[in-house]
Amino acid sequence: MSSQQIRALNHQDAPRSTEALEDILSIPTDEVIEMFGRLDGPLVMLGVGGKMGPTMARMAHRAIIESGSSVTLTAVSRFSNPDVRQRLESIGIATHACDLLDPASVSRLPEAAYVLNLSGFKFGAADNLGLTWATNCEIPAAICRRYPTSQIAVFSTGNVYGMVDVQSGGSMESGELNPDGEYAMAALGRERMYEYYSQSLQVPVCILRLNYATELRYGVLIDIVSKVLAEQTIPLAMGYFNAVWLGDANAMALRSLELAQVPARAINMTGPDVISVREVAEQVGRMVGNEVRFKETELPTALLSQAAHNYSLIGEPLISLETMLRWSIQWLQLGGESLGKPTKFQVTDGRF
Repeated sequence: MSSQQIRALNHQDAPRSTEALEDILSIPTDEVIEMFGRLDGPLVMLGVGGKMGPTMARMAHRAIIESGSSVTLTAVSRFSNPDVRQRLESIGIATHACDLLDPASVSRLPEAAYVLNLSGFKFGAADNLGLTWATNCEIPAAICRRYPTSQIAVFSTGNVYGMVDVQSGGSMESGELNPDGEYAMAALGRERMYEYYSQSLQVPVCILRLNYATELRYGVLIDIVSKVLAEQTIPLAMGYFNAVWLGDANAMALRSLELAQVPARAINMTGPDVISVREVAEQVGRMVGNEVRFKETELPTALLSQAAHNYSLIGEPLISLETMLRWSIQWLQLGGESLGKPTKFQVTDGRF
């Protein structure tokens, strides 16, 4: 009943606490539960201390329990925020502290039949280019050498495609890669490292090109809604975007564990809609009774991907755009928690 439970949330108001939000974000779909029932062996999730990791690890943990799976889960991070580690351990998830840029630390990682790597570096990339390249390119090599017999799913970004004509509907996996800016170039470097090791060591790899997972503590929709509520001017140069509810993205990412192959395969992962910044802002303005002001005009190009053709493999989003917008307004009006990490969705020159 998990998928039905998630769909029913579209008819409810926003969660009223961080605890309730994280519970929603970690509900496993029926397909995730069924998948864990088929898997056998240890799962290691790397980089779980970031924005997506804690609720994705919790979803995997819930699916293991509900399916009766023999899979064992270890959540790995530097755990610079010890509260994240404590919260994971409090619900029974095993944790392991590791600096993925330290070879000795990597060598002590637990064995795994399945590896899901969430580590990456985007925000602040323009100010720390060395760390950007090391995180995005050295870590993939370390992971593949440590886990040459594992099935590996890894996160990338739709930024590797570069800006495309909005009328195209977005980039496909077969499209040209044209990264703009050092973050996007380093992200493509990350993919190339996985591709190399997948071929040379015969490591099955699935690369997830994500475009904007969003929840109520951060995300493009929160960025736009907060500006409308504060009656701030909204930039329009990057006039269109994709977004997917974080809980849906968590389920999609977990299902990709079964999709790793040699050579490495890339899969676009996002919501089905090309979303207009102008239309979203105006809709929010009508809902809250605020005047909306804009600056600039929409470029004919944007960072967009198409992913609906992958839903038969990774699942379709269950939380609608209307629900995400309504919840975002309610959450911010209630004074809900913020992670303080703007997406910089308005950036058009690749400098994050």
